[in-house]
Amino acid sequence: MTDDYLIRKKPFNALLLFSLPIIIGNLFQQTYTMVDSAIAGRFVGERALAAIGASNSLTNIFICIAIGGGIGASVMISRYFGAKNFTRMKTAIYTALIAFLIISILLGAVGLLFSRNIMIVLNTPDDTLDMAVVYLNIYFLGLPFLFMYNVLSSIFNALGKSRIPLAFLIFSSLFNILMDWISVTTFQMGIAGVAWATLIAQGISALLSFAVLKALLKKIGGSREQAFSKEELLPMSRIALPSILQQSTVSIGMMLVQSVINGFGSETLAGFSAAMRIESMCIVPMTGIGNALSSYTAQNIGAGRKERVVQGYHAATGMIIGCAVIICAVLESFHGQIIELFLGKNGTAAALQTGNSYLLFMGWFFCLFGFKMTVDGLLRGAGDMKMFTLANLVNLTIRVVLAMTLAPRFGIAFVWFAVPIGWFANWAVSFARYRTGKWQSKAVIKGSNS
Repeated sequence: MTDDYLIRKKPFNALLLFSLPIIIGNLFQQTYTMVDSAIAGRFVGERALAAIGASNSLTNIFICIAIGGGIGASVMISRYFGAKNFTRMKTAIYTALIAFLIISILLGAVGLLFSRNIMIVLNTPDDTLDMAVVYLNIYFLGLPFLFMYNVLSSIFNALGKSRIPLAFLIFSSLFNILMDWISVTTFQMGIAGVAWATLIAQGISALLSFAVLKALLKKIGGSREQAFSKEELLPMSRIALPSILQQSTVSIGMMLVQSVINGFGSETLAGFSAAMRIESMCIVPMTGIGNALSSYTAQNIGAGRKERVVQGYHAATGMIIGCAVIICAVLESFHGQIIELFLGKNGTAAALQTGNSYLLFMGWFFCLFGFKMTVDGLLRGAGDMKMFTLANLVNLTIRVVLAMTLAPRFGIAFVWFAVPIGWFANWAVSFARYRTGKWQSKAVIKGSNS
C-alpha cells in the first residue's frame, strides 16, 4: 500500500497535503530549540543564552549536513518510488542510513577533539567560552542520533509518509521541553541540562523512527538487493553534496561572520542569538514548501509527468507569498514581546536593541528566502545541481563579504543588511536556470514493480 498523491492530486492540494506535516513538525522542532534558549536565558542567565548563540552557527552546520544529506537520499528514493522500482528503493534507503551513520560518528569525534579550538577561533567572548564548549561537547556525543533522525524523516517524506516524522517531532519536542525544565529548574544542571535534554529526546525518536521504517518497508513490495551499494551511493552523493551546501549556506555564512558578531560582546551576542532563534522559526514554512516541492518534482519526473512540475512550482510560489505576508505582519507588530520571551523585560539595553532591530528589518524580506527555496527545490528534485550549487555559493559569498567588510566599520546591522541581498542573488541565478527549461532534460528513472 503506497501513497502516490503527489502524482495524482492537483498540484496545490498535493503540495499542501505533503508540506503541512513537514512544516508543523519543523515548527515543533524549532519550538523546542527556542525553549532551550528561553530557559537558558531566563533561568541560567544571559551569558548562557549567549553561549548557545555562539555555538549555534557551528551546530547548525551539522544539522544542515544531516538535512541536506537526507534530502539528497530522498530525491533518489522518491524517483524509485514514483517509478515503482521498490527493490532499488529499499537498497537506496539502507545505503543512505549506513553511509550517514558512519559520517556522523566521524564528525562527532572531530567535534569533540576540536570544539574549544573552534570556539576560540570564532572569537567567542571569554565569559561565555566554557559554557559554549560544555554545550558543544554534549551535542557532538549525540550527533549520530541527530543524523539518523533527520535522514529517517527525509526517507519517510520521500515515501509520501510525512505524517510519521510529524508524530515523532511532536513527541520529541514535548519530551525535550519537559526534560529542559526538569534538568535546569529542578536539578540545576545549567547549560549542560539543556544539551542533555536534546540528546535524549532525539535519541529516543531516532530509535523509534527506525523501528517504524522497518515495519513500513515490510508492507511495500520488492526486496532489498543488498545492504550497501556504491552504485546507489554515487548518484545520491551528486545530489546530497549540493543539497548540503544549499542547506548550510546560512550556517556557514554565520559561522564565518560569528567572530565579527562575537566582537561586539556577550550582551549584543545574546540579543542576536534570540533574534536568530526567531528567524529559524520564520523560515520553517519556506523550507518546508521548498523541500516538499523537491519530493514532488522527483516523484513526478520518476512517473514521467514533467508537465505537473511547473504547475507545482506556481502553486508553491503562491503558498510562499501567503506565508511571507503573515510573518511580516507578526514581526512588525510583536517584535518587542517576542524578544522579551528570551531576555525578559530586564534584559540589557544592548541585547534588546540588537534583537528588535534584527526582527524589524528582516520581517520584510522572508519572501525572498521563500522564492529561492522553491526554485532551488525544483532544480534539486530534477537533479539539476550545477546551477543550483552556483546560486548558493553566490548567496554565501555575498553575505560573508558584505558582513565582514562593513559590520566592523559601520555596525552590527550590516550583518543582517547583507542577508536579503544574498537571498535575492541566489533566487535570480536559480530562476534564470529554471526559465531555460534545461532541468527537464534530466533522465527519468524507468522502473518496474519488482
